[in-house]
Amino acid sequence: MDFLPYGKQYLDQDDIRAVLKVLQSDWLTTGPKVGEFEKALAQRAGTKYAVVLNSGTAALHAAYFAAGVEPGDEVITSPVTFAATANAALFLGARPVFADVRRDTVNIDPAEIERRITPRTRALVPVDFAGHPADMDDIMDIARKHNLVVVEDAAHALGAAYHGRTVGSLADMTVFSFHPVKHITTGEGGAVVTDNKNFYEKMLSFRSHGIIREKEKMEEWHGPWYHEMHYLGYNYRITDIQCALGISQLKKLDSFLEKRRALADFYHSELSDMKNIELPVTLAGISPAWHLFVIRLIENRPPRRELFESLHRAGIGAQVHYLPVYRHPYYQKLGYPEGLCPVAEDYYRRTLSLPLFPAMELDDARRVVGEIKRLMTMAAGHEASIPRSG
Repeated sequence: MDFLPYGKQYLDQDDIRAVLKVLQSDWLTTGPKVGEFEKALAQRAGTKYAVVLNSGTAALHAAYFAAGVEPGDEVITSPVTFAATANAALFLGARPVFADVRRDTVNIDPAEIERRITPRTRALVPVDFAGHPADMDDIMDIARKHNLVVVEDAAHALGAAYHGRTVGSLADMTVFSFHPVKHITTGEGGAVVTDNKNFYEKMLSFRSHGIIREKEKMEEWHGPWYHEMHYLGYNYRITDIQCALGISQLKKLDSFLEKRRALADFYHSELSDMKNIELPVTLAGISPAWHLFVIRLIENRPPRRELFESLHRAGIGAQVHYLPVYRHPYYQKLGYPEGLCPVAEDYYRRTLSLPLFPAMELDDARRVVGEIKRLMTMAAGHEASIPRSG
């Protein structure tokens, strides 16, 4: 039986034809497909501008730069995220500050954000964990109160909605990822969407070595060939090849979301009677994008590692998302203590992500559910057979 990964891209002949057309054109690297993809993405997100880059990490870096993050600043974010969310602050000499998460959604807790704001705080970076939007109204209120920039890390949440508003239109800047396990893919890639023209122009320059080419912005003018470097930027450009794929994939986003939601509904219906499992919640007014379907083992029974390894032996690629960022050895060396965010640590000890991606069939999900029920029943029977003292 084939191994079932926790996530995987879905590509069809339309995607292949779109890429092949670019390969046969005059443009391979940054060309007309970049602008076309940006326009389509901004329209989908409900914003004026989009900047596409060669990874989600590059997108975070560019957004923090545009927000004015500098050495000595602090960036408050969630510990339950991929390390890049915090790393991008370190790239700019700032210090990540971790605020604990809510027990239900595993999204950053606005009350914990407020407790950690200092005069050095420059930006707030909520993470839409697993595709469920964070408490953006409360977070934006806090940001306005303290004159802070909000960068929403929506790498998990393309296509999600928050009280009738599209994720992308809620924060000062919103970051998406196009890694193959995400909702659409460009191979590797990322984007930032915004309504702020200043942020937009700074990110355009940042992704191309900090260079500007507009005559009206230059300090000198030597001729039509001339350009100036105004910032220390990076080569974060994305190719026309990738953007052609992104344009094609974006057209299928609604069908991808529908498939993810159907699989999540199936998991909910089939696992709701399992007494040793907590299922993910959806708050009122939220339409999640279901990047991940994350269960939590009550009292860690059976032990998470045991269940993980048993599922893998059965060809089911469960995964764990995530070790709290400050628990990584690099962050430990920076002085972040264990136990910093108790709710996040409790979540990590008991969490397991089940396979969920558009190419999955219902039979695949039945296989996952069947194996979980079999293993949980075996574990319960084993525990019941152990003599109790006294």
